[in-house]
Amino acid sequence: MSGKSFFVDLTKCTACRGCQIACKQWNKLPAEQTRNHGSHQNPMDVSAITYKTVHMKEVADDKGFMAAWLFFPEQCRHCTEPPCKMTADAYDDTAILQDEVTGAITFTEKTKDLPDFDEIREACPYNIPRQDAATKVMTKCTMCLDRVQNGLKPACVQACPTGTMNFGDRDEMLALAEKRLAEVQKKFPDAVLGDADSTRVIYLYQMAPQKFHDFAVAAATTPGLMNRKAMFAKLFGSTSRSKA
Repeated sequence: MSGKSFFVDLTKCTACRGCQIACKQWNKLPAEQTRNHGSHQNPMDVSAITYKTVHMKEVADDKGFMAAWLFFPEQCRHCTEPPCKMTADAYDDTAILQDEVTGAITFTEKTKDLPDFDEIREACPYNIPRQDAATKVMTKCTMCLDRVQNGLKPACVQACPTGTMNFGDRDEMLALAEKRLAEVQKKFPDAVLGDADSTRVIYLYQMAPQKFHDFAVAAATTPGLMNRKAMFAKLFGSTSRSKA
């Protein structure tokens, strides 16, 4: 499997939100209407106009004292076999595209004509797709495909000051992730890589991924996903119509 991948080393993230801001700036996305939620995190989730947000969570020890701040810069995982595209292809195989060179998954304006947004969103094991209320166009992280095709790094990677965000050829990123995992496990024996075999955004978690975010890794039975896979297996003899 070729193409590009991110490696996100969460042990280095300081929640500066440089990646979040860079994403907004490069994609010319408007500001969110927000309020004080009693957290440093803002906004609280991705949206049709926020493709990336840094989740922040306090983790307590067994005595109830704060043991760690966990930071999770969330974005589309650009699955190697994307269930969002599998679902959309049943209606229009040009609504959601998979770039042959990079593997990036991109939503086009044709997503506004798909009959059921909830079907697309529920197919995603990471709860990523969002829909513009006015235009009905579905949106998410694009891997900054326009930048990557011109030899540049994604805006979030370019802006990261700590080395949390990395991007390059998939084999290179997998090797970097495995090397870093071995280093981190010396201090955090429970450290793992999240869904490295099935996504192009490889997160290194120093503790259980579920402590970072409910959708940090794919659930074994994501609502809607199993039905989609069964449907495509029956129709096409495979759960994927798009190869990386």
